[in-house]
Amino acid sequence: MILALETATNVCSVAFCDEHGGVHERRTEQRGSHSEQLFLFVESLQKEHGFSIGDLDAVLVSEGPGSYTGLRISASAVKGLLFQHSVPLIGMNTLASFAMQARQQYPKAQTIHSIIDARRVHVYHQQFRFQGDVLTTDDEVEVLPIKAFEKMLQSGDVVIGTGLNRISEDALSKAQTFNKSAITAESLIALYQAGLDNFYQEEDPESFEPKYYTSNQVG
Repeated sequence: MILALETATNVCSVAFCDEHGGVHERRTEQRGSHSEQLFLFVESLQKEHGFSIGDLDAVLVSEGPGSYTGLRISASAVKGLLFQHSVPLIGMNTLASFAMQARQQYPKAQTIHSIIDARRVHVYHQQFRFQGDVLTTDDEVEVLPIKAFEKMLQSGDVVIGTGLNRISEDALSKAQTFNKSAITAESLIALYQAGLDNFYQEEDPESFEPKYYTSNQVG
């Protein structure tokens, strides 16, 4: 059984994979709701499906890039949830999980651009490709000017994430797009179950820190 937390954007999503492989989610897109809703979602899933934290095989947490506040809230949450438990904590590449979700919603997807609004005139970006059914990348997470990102888009590409409203209609017309409505903790579970361990790693709950990006990196 797996519990997954996604708070890297305005979306607050908690997903639970039960012992039969069924996935159940609690989710909201309400800005600033993470601190109020995250534990309520966890408790709701526990009550409905009758599990305790100690029963879990792993807890997955979206580790960034993304909102500093959102990432801090989930980092603090997992420290509390896993206190005095030996359940593994797995830090997941947020943008890779977006790419998994895009492929699930659009099976033809080959080249996928996962982005998160980085404010000012930038986006967090990482480009992925599917080789058969295997997600791959040659890119690191980077902070790109929106104009530079627009020049990267090719016909048939897929774009998923937040900040799409800041990208020109002409650039997006080349691509299949998925906005924040596609962001879900369920994609963290899909990435983990696919065994793509180049996109995640086990973390020590007590010392876990998300992958933040400083203002200098956005400049």
